[in-house]
Amino acid sequence: MGKEKIHINIVVIGHVDSGKSTTTGHLIYKCGGIDKRTIEKFEKEAAEMGKGSFKYAWVLDKLKAERERGITTKAK
Repeated sequence: MGKEKIHINIVVIGHVDSGKSTTTGHLIYKCGGIDKRTIEKFEKEAAEMGKGSFKYAWVLDKLKAERERGITTKAK
């Protein structure tokens, strides 16, 4: 029998620009929810926009406006 994956619910609360999306995106990556190739793609695209540190936030921030402004505009 294979190893079961445990599911947990997490709530992330913080002030504006405190890094909620970045922290959550990094957690998703570290837990295997997104692959290294995708993160590398986000890193390249973010660097091209002058926002290299936003690569993990882009796991959650899909809208063009969110990526351009550097803030999450839609509640998840």
